[in-house]
Amino acid sequence: MSAAAVILPGATLGVLGGGQLGRMFVHAAQQMGYFTVVLDPDPQSPAGRVSHHHVQADYEDPHALQQLAALCAAVTTEFENVPAASLSALALQSTGVSPAAASVSVAQDRAREKAHFVACGVPCAPYAVLETAEQLSAIQAHLLPGILKTARLGYDGKGQIRVKTREDLSAAWTQLGQVPCVLEKMLPLALECSVIVARSRSGQVVNFPVQRNLHRDGILAVTEVYEGNLSAQTAQQAVSGARAIAAGLDYVGVLCVEFFVLQDGSLVVNEIAPRPHNSGHYTLDGCDVSQFELQVRTLCGLPLTPPRLHSPSFMLNLLGDLWPIHAPTAGPLNAAPPWEKVLALPGTHLHLYGKQEAKPGRKMGHLNITAKTPEEARQVALEAAACLGIPAF
Repeated sequence: MSAAAVILPGATLGVLGGGQLGRMFVHAAQQMGYFTVVLDPDPQSPAGRVSHHHVQADYEDPHALQQLAALCAAVTTEFENVPAASLSALALQSTGVSPAAASVSVAQDRAREKAHFVACGVPCAPYAVLETAEQLSAIQAHLLPGILKTARLGYDGKGQIRVKTREDLSAAWTQLGQVPCVLEKMLPLALECSVIVARSRSGQVVNFPVQRNLHRDGILAVTEVYEGNLSAQTAQQAVSGARAIAAGLDYVGVLCVEFFVLQDGSLVVNEIAPRPHNSGHYTLDGCDVSQFELQVRTLCGLPLTPPRLHSPSFMLNLLGDLWPIHAPTAGPLNAAPPWEKVLALPGTHLHLYGKQEAKPGRKMGHLNITAKTPEEARQVALEAAACLGIPAF
């Protein structure tokens, strides 16, 4: 698709991946008048169940990619581990693709990702790439204690092991199968935050306010967004860093950049996600344009209006642990959390993803809370968390 091309409502848009992010993209596209196609191998995928078309096939199936290209004016993705080669194949068939395969491939490899941060002048934790026994022997002592992370296919805390000594490091690398890894120095963290930017083909960039995040067991638990959730200086540094990272990739689409705020107040970038992000789900109810609408706009070459936060917002992640469990790994959805109590609270907005089985650690939905003031939003969020059995924050 050329830089000047605009895809208007009435056209068909595709998404690789049928999870909850794809579902919310489909909803946003349909609301704006587009038809949608989802490519996902799962016949019960959340996005596939609500899309106009569902191509049930593997992401690398050449016939499925041809079918997707024939149906769609443009295609995006909802998860970073979609094969970059599939995005390249779609682009070769004159289908608009964003984000591009080159951008996604950087996000899929922690070593390349770290190198990109350095090239953009955005500080990250001291690190070393570990691919060979020689590199293991050459690891410098100042990087310990650290976190060993697989270079590829790690998310939500998976593929990561904390190490204190060289012996720990060697054992951890063996445990991870001696695949390419990145060792990051552990830093004294004060809190975590993220910035979601949307960038057009012409280079126009808009961003949402900085999100303050709380993770538990490597999975996002709570996001809070309101003026003053972080210092003005930290917020500006995060926004500037996120925009620089997007520009350095010549990125087109919605990009989330996650940061650590250290105890001394300094900021380091952690990682990027080339798609909408869990920490941006509050935008569905707290902003005048959501991250998913901006995903549609960037894909279609439509104008990007700067999003406005109209209400202080909290987001609670709803994991399968909240459902009454009647078996070791799963529980029936008819044994649900007390939604009637939660929805009796003012400013609560429930979003469930249509997943048919609740499992511990599985993202089943989220609850957004909006209010006139941050204090009111926090109070309702804490009341909702208590109803659901979510730890206070």
